[in-house]
Amino acid sequence: MAACGTSGQGVDPIFLEGRAVAAAGDSLIAFTRAGHPGILLRNRGTGRSVELGADPVHSPSHVQWMNGEWFVSDIENGKPAVVVLGPAGELRRRLSLERFTQTPHQFAVLPDGRIVVESPDGTLVTANGDSAPVFAMTERGSKTGLLLGASGGVLHAVPDRYITLYNEFGHLRWRLDWPWARTAFVTEITTDPQGRIHVLAGVPSDSSFIVYSLSSQTGEVVTWSKPAREPTFVVDRLGGLKADDAGKWLK
Repeated sequence: MAACGTSGQGVDPIFLEGRAVAAAGDSLIAFTRAGHPGILLRNRGTGRSVELGADPVHSPSHVQWMNGEWFVSDIENGKPAVVVLGPAGELRRRLSLERFTQTPHQFAVLPDGRIVVESPDGTLVTANGDSAPVFAMTERGSKTGLLLGASGGVLHAVPDRYITLYNEFGHLRWRLDWPWARTAFVTEITTDPQGRIHVLAGVPSDSSFIVYSLSSQTGEVVTWSKPAREPTFVVDRLGGLKADDAGKWLK
């Protein structure tokens, strides 16, 4: 990659243009771009990029790799769905979310293939068929949250309330109160190839961005980046965070 020179292995992008980057192992990353269909897949070793799924995926935002498939959020004709692509971008299936959620670009895929979304009443449910069994009970509130498949379970972040990691059975592993109330607004969450959890937050007071890294074991904030005005960050192999120019990654 351009920002890494010829080595390409020293850092991992985790957010690009304010969107989460999804990793497939330690060699491939994928991300979506506002106003562009499909996903952009990049080989970290060679720096080569290829666009996948431009025909079946019209308005993507969230992408996750699980069990040899790409899961991508999409909206077509106002109807939300998760589109499942094969490794080469071929359409495997399209799962409608219209009856299950009002937050169309937020979902988490579990290792067994279940897709977890936030129902209109805030409960987390699985949305793989005609019914939507409850995955985890949550407190009813007026704010919707962010979802991410993490550490074999589901990470659920509800602004100004809490961040929770559930295991694959919907049982709480840890929860921390929202630590950035009235000082920063969180716009995206992601994991890197090593499974570390990262939270992208904007600070209105100086129009800057910060990335916080959380321990997957306890939820403790273990490191954070310096504030910067560009919403793109990388994480090095030792877990250190730094901001970088989004333009370098997209050349």
